[in-house]
Amino acid sequence: MMRELVRTNIANLTPYSSARNEFTGEAEVFLDANENWQGFVSYRGANRYPDPQATALRARIEEVLGLPASQTVIGSGSDELIDNLIRIFCEPREDSILVMNPTYGAYRVFADINDVAVRSIDLTPEFQIDMPLLSQYLENERAGRSGTGRLKLLFICSPNNPTANAFDLSTIEAICTLFDGIVVVDEAYQDFSTQGSAASLVATHENVVVLRTLSKCWGLASARVGIALSSEAIVSLIAQVKYPYNLGGPSQTLALEVLSKADEVRSGLKAIIEERERMGEALGALSCVERVFPSDANFLLVRFADPRAVYRFLADRLIIVRDRSTQRHCQGCLRLTVGSKRENERLLAALKEYERG
Repeated sequence: MMRELVRTNIANLTPYSSARNEFTGEAEVFLDANENWQGFVSYRGANRYPDPQATALRARIEEVLGLPASQTVIGSGSDELIDNLIRIFCEPREDSILVMNPTYGAYRVFADINDVAVRSIDLTPEFQIDMPLLSQYLENERAGRSGTGRLKLLFICSPNNPTANAFDLSTIEAICTLFDGIVVVDEAYQDFSTQGSAASLVATHENVVVLRTLSKCWGLASARVGIALSSEAIVSLIAQVKYPYNLGGPSQTLALEVLSKADEVRSGLKAIIEERERMGEALGALSCVERVFPSDANFLLVRFADPRAVYRFLADRLIIVRDRSTQRHCQGCLRLTVGSKRENERLLAALKEYERG
């Protein structure tokens, strides 16, 4: 099935072979990559190209996160991996992707950049996957498919951004069985959720790609470290299409450092979840708040009586939140990241000030 889904030019691609791909052993004199032998900054090795496969990092990810190195590829953030998947599988001006609104906006942006059509269906008003609607949509798509172009990728963001809820793993598995294209499960916020990971589906479903990141729970947003887990066939395709040196040496070093501090990170994760629950209760007690939606992420989606007024009031006090009120089923909603206790208290104090008029 996989070969039939891949764009012909990608399937036949002879990937660029960099100097660091051709030699991977130990050496003392490197004269193969036209680097400057001189280093001018404090970061050791800045004058050398980084490992294009991030081999040490993938091995550490396997050890700490349990994601097999042979089935992972590293991206410059999950965004690069999303873009790669669309380029690998979707013929421009012919094929399409499917998203379920509201969801992460980058899927549409990268499809638009690649001149790939975006189809969409809505989540339910409670932000759940509407399985009867999705099943009917996919059945109609199969029945009406022409010889040119098809629906290739289906994106599931779980926990979902901006709604914060995770989808039941059995529902995701049912979709993987139902859909004959590639199911991309974006798990950027998985660390904050008690819901099972779709990583468990990779062994039995060759059409599943799971995306992870070190930007959220692991605190490396600036380093841009994304992870794709899939079958070795799909991982190999991504490795061929990605930029040769897509993750710089400093980012790889920072990722290795934070993965060595797993106990500290997980302690911090516990603190964020505790603050999330405390903030949910505190926000729910405010008269300006109409609803605080359940969260499996490090943020809360909150419905306000007058979201624009609240947003402006907070911005005037140098507190910036995200206005999501224009998104499907998110009328009146602001997205509030769970910050430090000090930041959260400042937010609550400002909202109480807003209530007092």
